[in-house]
Amino acid sequence: MTHEPNQGQGREERERAFGRREFLKGATTLASAAVAGGVAKAAASPARSAATPAFLDGSDTWAPMESGGLPPSETPVRDTMLAVRLPGPTYYDEDERRELVEVLDNRSPFRWWGSDPRGKPPDKCSNFEREFAEHQHTKYAVAVTSGTTALMTAVVALGVGPGAEVILPAWTWYACYDAIIDAGALPVFAEIDDSMDLDPADIERHITPRTKVVMAVHILGEPADMDPILEIARRHKLKVLEDCAQSAGVTYKGRPVGSMGDCGIFSFQINKTISAGEGGAVVTSDPLVFERAARFHDVGELREGHRKVLGQAPQLKQFSGGQFRMCEYTGAVMRAQLRKLDRIVADFRDKSRRVEEAIQDLPGIQFRKKNDPEGRLGNWVYIRTSGKEQRDRLMKAIRAENIPAEPMEGSALLPVVPHIEAKETIWRDWPSFASREGKAIAYGRAACPRTLDLYDRYAGVPMDPKFSDQDVADIVAAIRKVYPAVMQA
Repeated sequence: MTHEPNQGQGREERERAFGRREFLKGATTLASAAVAGGVAKAAASPARSAATPAFLDGSDTWAPMESGGLPPSETPVRDTMLAVRLPGPTYYDEDERRELVEVLDNRSPFRWWGSDPRGKPPDKCSNFEREFAEHQHTKYAVAVTSGTTALMTAVVALGVGPGAEVILPAWTWYACYDAIIDAGALPVFAEIDDSMDLDPADIERHITPRTKVVMAVHILGEPADMDPILEIARRHKLKVLEDCAQSAGVTYKGRPVGSMGDCGIFSFQINKTISAGEGGAVVTSDPLVFERAARFHDVGELREGHRKVLGQAPQLKQFSGGQFRMCEYTGAVMRAQLRKLDRIVADFRDKSRRVEEAIQDLPGIQFRKKNDPEGRLGNWVYIRTSGKEQRDRLMKAIRAENIPAEPMEGSALLPVVPHIEAKETIWRDWPSFASREGKAIAYGRAACPRTLDLYDRYAGVPMDPKFSDQDVADIVAAIRKVYPAVMQA
C-alpha cells in the first residue's frame, strides 16, 4: 500500500537519513538574520522569496534528495538536513537516573514486591499511577506495558466482546483495530475531517443496535472535537474511549484528554511525548471500569494495592485476564518524565506557533484544522494543498532546502491495508467476522473516500521541542522560499 505511513518506520528512516548526529546549522543570509523575536520579518526577505526555484520550471529533472541532488544554481536554506529528535529521551537527565538507581539499589524491579526483604518496598509504578491520574484529572490509572495493551485493557474494561461493534476513525494506528479484533468485536470505520481526527458528523450513520463504543483518537497531538462526540454518544447510550497515545499533555477546552470519555489510554513508546521506550496507561473515573482494567491487566486478580486505590468493595470476582503489568524500571523513568511533560508540551507549542505565525501571511495558506488551538501539542505543522501532486511537489521542495517534510505520518489508512481489507485474522472463524454483520461489512477504499482524499492533501513539517531559534528561522525561510512557487505552479 503506497499510502501506509508508519510512525515508527517513518521516524527511524528519517533518523537513518539524518545520520543520528548533530547537524551543522544553516548559514544563509536570510536565516541567520532571524532570531526568536524576528523570525517572520527575516523570513519575508524578498531576496529569498522572490526567485522561483529551478526545480519548478516544469522539467523536474533534478536528482532526488537521497543522492544529494540539487540544481547547481540553487543554494538550500540549510547546508545539511535538519535533525528532528524524539522528545522524551532528549529531556533525560539525573531525574531518570536517580529513579532507576533506586530500583537497582532496592533490587525491586517487580511492582508488587521486592526480592530483598530489607530493601524499600517497590513504589515507582504505584506512585506513577497516582501522579498520572492526578495530572489527567481522573480518579484512577492503571500502568501497563504499552499503548497497545492499554487499548486491549480499555476495550475489555468497557464491556466490549463478541457481537459488539466499535466505531473508530479510518486513519489511526493498527493497535486501535487490533484491540477490537482481539476482543472478538467488529471494527466499524468512520471518516476523519481536516483536523485529522474522527469526524463527529460521520458517527451516527454507523451506529447500530450492536454499537458499544465510539473510539475518539486524538491523533498527532490534535484533540478530537469531543463536545459533539460526547453528545452523540450520550444520546445513543454509548461508551467513549479516548485514545491519547499520540497526545499526552494535550487538552480540549481546558480538560485533559482522557478525562472526558468513559476511559482513556496513553502510550509511552519511544515516539511519544514522554517515553520510557515502551509503556502505557489506562485512565478512568469510573470505579467499575477501573476494577475491570486492573483485573484484566493482571491475570484477573485485584491486588491489594489496587484494592486500596479502588476505595470500595470490589464488584467483580476473578476472571481470565492478561499479563500487562508495568515493571518498576519503566515506572521509574515515567515518574521522572511526567514531571517534565508540561515543559515538553510548552516547548512544542512554542516552536509550532512561531513557525505558523511567521508564514500565515502567505497567500492562500491553510493549516490543519484546530479543534482547540490552545490545547494542541504542536508537534507538527501541516499545510493543506490541492491534492497529492501538489503535496508531493511541496514536500520535495521543502526537503530540497534540507528541512524534513512528510505526508500525514504516524498512523495508517486502515481500511485499505491488505490484511484488514481481506479481514485476515489468526483463525478463519474469528468471532469478529463470523457473524452476519461481520461477513457483510466491507472495508477498502469505499469505506473511507474522504479520509483518503484528506491524506493526499497535507504536507507536514515535524517539530522538535528543542529546536534552536536558528532551526525555527530555517524552517520559516524554507517554506517562504518554496511555497508561493509550488502553489502557483
